[in-house]
Amino acid sequence: MGAQGVPFRFGVVGSGWRAAFFARIARQVPERFAVAGVVTRTAERGAEVERDWGVPTVRTVAGLVRGDAGARPDLVVVSTPWDVTPGVIRELVAAGVPVLTETPPAPDADALDALWRDVGASGLVQVAEHSPFLPMHVARAALARRGLLGEVTSVQVSSTHRHHAAGLVRHLLGTGLADVTVRAQAFTAPLLDPMNRAGWTGATEPRDARTVLATLDFGEHGSALYDFTDNQWHNPLRADRLVLRGSAGELVDDRLVRWTDPRTVVGSRLVRRQYGIEQDMDGFDLDHVSLDGEVLYRNPFVGARLADDDLAVAGLLAGSADWVRGEGPAPYPLADGSHDHRIGLAIEESALTGEPVRVVAPAWAV
Repeated sequence: MGAQGVPFRFGVVGSGWRAAFFARIARQVPERFAVAGVVTRTAERGAEVERDWGVPTVRTVAGLVRGDAGARPDLVVVSTPWDVTPGVIRELVAAGVPVLTETPPAPDADALDALWRDVGASGLVQVAEHSPFLPMHVARAALARRGLLGEVTSVQVSSTHRHHAAGLVRHLLGTGLADVTVRAQAFTAPLLDPMNRAGWTGATEPRDARTVLATLDFGEHGSALYDFTDNQWHNPLRADRLVLRGSAGELVDDRLVRWTDPRTVVGSRLVRRQYGIEQDMDGFDLDHVSLDGEVLYRNPFVGARLADDDLAVAGLLAGSADWVRGEGPAPYPLADGSHDHRIGLAIEESALTGEPVRVVAPAWAV
């Protein structure tokens, strides 16, 4: 919330599954966020959104920016199909409106370059890459910054895909926009798929699932191993897994082992303090994540009962609010989101061709 206690008011272009995340955050944390309006293509879809989300809608981006839904937005979230997104970003930047665009900001490398030529110099575009804002990843990054692993040298990630994984890897390694060589290979194997985005599938037999393994070589900045299987976000038979290695220790998910002196190696754990378990009657909520008694992440939205993914989106929105108000840094600039997508595209290209792919940040991004 700003200095005057006014909620940060944002608009949304699009009304799909991911757009609903932002509306839900505003509904759960009304003292911090409010939806100025949602752009839908048809009045019929607008009526559904107004009924289900409890927010006003308009038919055009221009109408949203003017405040036709009742209030002008401080920022607009763009949550549209890949091929539509660059045009919406351009329209908003031309109107002088700060943008938080869903990933990726454009479909391919040529479209990313064209988008940057048109809007990059404006400084108005952020990318909604929320993976580094997940509570456990915030804690892991804080642990690494404290030097508990020594020099961080590599990441192994098996949880999310393409640009999301690239952004998380770069964040944990601290590579910035460094060049990277990608080598990938795809494998197919049977896997039961009991859940998807819609819920339980009722499946009782395995089907072929594609797994992509890739190495990311950032040279002197370190390396990464990427491992993703189809539908891994929703399939409970494939767990999240993250390894962070350094010159003096290793973090495997929540388990830390590290060197402390010439005769001593010690072990610790990242510990989640969770409300609402057994006789705790304060409601189900994350309180904090700590290591050896030191809090590395504290939930700034206690009482909203948010899942980790929602906490990440809320954290990104809070960072965007600070940025718009001149009270904090840019949370995830367009150059970073574009580099993530280039790496994600390279993973798929290498998996298809079997050849290494070199990703070099454009001159404008460095």
